[in-house]
Amino acid sequence: MPTLAELEATIATVPSALVAFSGGVDSSLVAAASAHVLGDRALAVTAVSPALATGELDGARAVAAAVGIAHRVISTDELAREGYRRNGADRCYHCKSELYDRLAVLAHADGYGATFSGANVDDLGDWRPGLRAASEHDVRHPLVEAGFRKRDVRQTAATLEIPSADKPAMPCLASRLPYGTEVDPATLSQIDRAEAALKALGYRDLRVRHLGDLGRVELGDADLVRARATADASAAIVDAVRTAGYRRVAVDDEPLRSGSFTGIRSIPLEIA
Repeated sequence: MPTLAELEATIATVPSALVAFSGGVDSSLVAAASAHVLGDRALAVTAVSPALATGELDGARAVAAAVGIAHRVISTDELAREGYRRNGADRCYHCKSELYDRLAVLAHADGYGATFSGANVDDLGDWRPGLRAASEHDVRHPLVEAGFRKRDVRQTAATLEIPSADKPAMPCLASRLPYGTEVDPATLSQIDRAEAALKALGYRDLRVRHLGDLGRVELGDADLVRARATADASAAIVDAVRTAGYRRVAVDDEPLRSGSFTGIRSIPLEIA
């Protein structure tokens, strides 16, 4: 297993750095290590847009404070990019291009020597068009350079008592749309309202997939067990998602697998 010392040695090769910071476990570990190595020459930057789920910014602020890194919030406008709105298989490329364009301006203006992402080794074997945008902007991936896989990230983050060590992955809200379905603010807001309603019920690891008037709920293993426990639990899920404006609700009987929504799977259980 790679060590924290190896990660910090990678970070120490730069005089200062911006960290593209979502508050998820990967970018949180990079931020924590950067703060330790670079001190006030490290800055975590969180981008806010309609694609950011409710509560994520507050979570990022809390993690930044806990690991002791300076934190700044910027706005991005990926919806102004036609390639992003079109929502093809390369949507993440256009999203990350917007982010890294903004970070490049900030780095130049404030004199930061590098920009770091939270990508880890496991991301290299997945479909990650955002990595192409990172390459075009000379973004570095300290976790990759130090050999960290996702399991290594979580174990190290837990050892450091980083608050997001066990935080479920939370990609942008546009990932809930099938490829080819146009991304627009109203749809993102509807998805966000549905997921916020489920989180208010105590569910943590979830997605609400947007399929027109159908909201398809996917839950992580533990949450799925809870949802199946009683008829009342299932009914509460349906009611919560309907409050966001979905006419029909389906609860998938397979556990959530992040990154799996590249098409439309069959819907095993539909509740009218």
